Amino acid sequence: MEIWINPACSKCRSAISVLDAEGADYTVRRYLEDVPTEDEIRQVLERLGLEPWDITRTQEAAAKELGLKEWPRDAGARDRWIAALAAHPKLIQRPIITADDGSAVVARTEDAVRDALSR
Repeated sequence: MEIWINPACSKCRSAISVLDAEGADYTVRRYLEDVPTEDEIRQVLERLGLEPWDITRTQEAAAKELGLKEWPRDAGARDRWIAALAAHPKLIQRPIITADDGSAVVARTEDAVRDALSR
């Protein structure tokens, strides 16, 4: 299992605490430093069953500068959104856990972390 985190994020620290308390075997990826490629973002989106706009932090300054709220949310714009996430990783919702069964979850709550652990 891998967890994408920003160490400054309280939700990420909370998720790590739950994983540690449960004795989980996981790898930490500091995605602001080890930026995911567009292909990795596509793979995670497939595992999540979500679209790129579903995991985009639209309140971030970079999102406002790019005008993301005005971007179309359809198949034709999907690659544009993914490129923006790869170019501006701070826009990626966090934490994201990729489970051993091939699924993934945006683990913003303890319940979501426990869900990932049960897979």
